[in-house]
Amino acid sequence: MKKIKTLVITLLGVFLAYSSVFAQFKVAVVGKTKNDSFYMQAFDGCLQFAATVDDLTCIYDGPADYQDPRSQVRVVEHLLEQDVDGILIATTNSDFLVERMLKLTDKVNIPVITFDSDLLPEHQRYRLAYVGTNNFDFGVALGEYAKRYKKNDQTEICIQSGSDSTPNLNDRIRGVRFALSGDYSNERLTGQSGWIEHSRCPFYTLGKRDNALKQLKFILSQESPPLFLAVAGFAQFSPDYIAEIMQYQQQIRSGKHVVISADAEAIQLEALKLNLSTVNIGQRPQEMGRYSAELMYDVLKHNKMPEQQINYLGFYYCTAEGQVNCSTSDSALSR
Repeated sequence: MKKIKTLVITLLGVFLAYSSVFAQFKVAVVGKTKNDSFYMQAFDGCLQFAATVDDLTCIYDGPADYQDPRSQVRVVEHLLEQDVDGILIATTNSDFLVERMLKLTDKVNIPVITFDSDLLPEHQRYRLAYVGTNNFDFGVALGEYAKRYKKNDQTEICIQSGSDSTPNLNDRIRGVRFALSGDYSNERLTGQSGWIEHSRCPFYTLGKRDNALKQLKFILSQESPPLFLAVAGFAQFSPDYIAEIMQYQQQIRSGKHVVISADAEAIQLEALKLNLSTVNIGQRPQEMGRYSAELMYDVLKHNKMPEQQINYLGFYYCTAEGQVNCSTSDSALSR
């Protein structure tokens, strides 16, 4: 009987060890929207890392159509019902996400890493780390490029964003205004250093591509249109962008109309090649997903916390002179 008992204990130990080795960790990648190629690339990055280990599964979700804080919280609720082990999320609204969901994930010990869009500083205790662009610097880069088209007198500009409550986009607007005015106050431009914001702007799209495209067309249809600067892809993510903006191709090519856009997804570079964009400043969404997944895996598998909370990735510039050229430095691009 003693031998049988010993055998049972031994077999149980082997089974538990086997289960531990082959346990599957389930990590969710949650974008601001689900139908956005930027967040799909982040998911691809998670899958890329998962292919290097044998016990990690990546799943993908987000609000179906546009950036909505309530929908994003409902998505996270649904994921928790699926027993996810960790969450990688791009923040739409920091206050809402923390109050409605991240205080719960903190209580039940579900680790969270933000990518692309971080929580506000006062909420960052509810995530382990952030992986993505330095969004203020990204805004500065967008603004600095706009300065190439500064006129001798006052120059008008229209900034397009997603939501007035989205942390990363607000940081980009702050960076744009600083680059143009030299002032950290983030005040609306009313003539500082010769820059004026259009009376209808900033435009807010909520990530709705049709709205974003209508806003851009409204600006381009003006007799003397202001510079148009989008702090994310928005209108250029629309499948109708090329057809709708083709009528302004010559003006954009000549520099009479200026369209500066964040992001350099494939659909955007196709438009850039046709001179339907002045410049695209791209980010690294796939690396955001890959590195976030690696950090999360270390937490889940090895109980190893990220060495640093803030993990910035670089950005790059793309222009087109017959063909698309991309560089990590704007000084390397044609002026």
